[in-house]
Amino acid sequence: MDKPILQVALDLVELKRAVEIAGEALEGGADWLEVGTPLIKSEGMDSIREIKKRFRVKTLADMKTIDTGNVEVEMAAKSGADIVIILALSDNSTIQEAIRAARKYGSEIMVDMINVPDPVERAKELEELGVDYINVHVGIDQQMKGMDPLEILSSVANEVSIPVAAAGGLDAEKAANCVSLGASIVIVGSNITKSRNVVESARKVRAAVDNAWKSGKKVELRKRELDEEIRKILMRVSTPNISDAMHRARAMRDVHPVVRGKKIVGKAVTVSAFDGDWAKPVEAIDVAGKGDVIVIKVSGDNAAVWGELATRSCINKGIEGVIIDGAVRDVDDIRELGYPIFAKREVPNAGEPKGFGEINVKVECGGIEVNPGDWIVADDNGVMVIPKERAYEIARRALEVKKHEERIRGEIEDKGRTLAEIVELYKWEKVQ
Repeated sequence: MDKPILQVALDLVELKRAVEIAGEALEGGADWLEVGTPLIKSEGMDSIREIKKRFRVKTLADMKTIDTGNVEVEMAAKSGADIVIILALSDNSTIQEAIRAARKYGSEIMVDMINVPDPVERAKELEELGVDYINVHVGIDQQMKGMDPLEILSSVANEVSIPVAAAGGLDAEKAANCVSLGASIVIVGSNITKSRNVVESARKVRAAVDNAWKSGKKVELRKRELDEEIRKILMRVSTPNISDAMHRARAMRDVHPVVRGKKIVGKAVTVSAFDGDWAKPVEAIDVAGKGDVIVIKVSGDNAAVWGELATRSCINKGIEGVIIDGAVRDVDDIRELGYPIFAKREVPNAGEPKGFGEINVKVECGGIEVNPGDWIVADDNGVMVIPKERAYEIARRALEVKKHEERIRGEIEDKGRTLAEIVELYKWEKVQ
């Protein structure tokens, strides 16, 4: 195999920033530049023309065409695209028309396999039709179903003779793994373009893929522990990142940290309790496991259902933290212990352990529905609830939000720009 190609996907919406980042990526060792779908939709064919004119390197247009292959490939090719990306889900007639147009206007066709039910069989069909490249692209929703992009890549690369690209959340390590499994092209987006230092990030990926290519070693695929990966990602992001990833979702109302500067990440063990009845909250300690979060909904906040002794019990069991839509006491002792408790109210008095209530039932805590097993993330900004069914997806989206903010932060601090200038705020105000 020839030296692997590092393709950088410019999935931005502002052309000015895309041009700047493209230059930095090339300085860091990128080979090809992909004008991403968001950029094409935002700036039109001019985005392809500008990237091609500025840098004179192999330029791709991610058109994501699924119909009218002839027209869209012609548009992209005439604008300077050397390779046009279309969808494998397209009808064969669309693929064939795209190929004819590409040959006519001197371009090549790369086919994106995202959401294809049988990637291996479709890849073989596409090779027979005459496409130039296969792009094994596994989306987040597919990953949530347990589909592993590395496993798919290996299977596809073994069945076709045309170059195979790999895309989908690649960092330096994953990109290197893709090369070892047969990828000729690795497509990296946000882990380079949203980096504070694009040049260094590109260099890191370049070095990783080159080392994998030189060594020729095959990576050994390890089955992912999804909960472990979710926790790892959520520890890296803030509750504002999560709120943004969930379309500005609300945090729990009137539930605040007793101990500042602490963070909670874990799966919910839920409790429904009555005002002052601390039996079920305390019993939940025995139900919860290491890394879990106890989430307590109380019918009132006149008497505490939690205190120092319950807190010490949680520490012994390795429970991540406690969220209480109700009252807590012994806050001076809890602060000394440094244990993360979030509560609605602090009071000195407790009630009696009468035993009413339930454990591991649906509750509404701080105005937000919480089900057993939902992921809880809490920090000084507030408490966010992530439905367990969407935990991996939201975690990944929150990480993208964080990376985007880090890039903007760098432009403000290092280049003296303003936020409105960077995001072209006035351009994107809603048309009245």
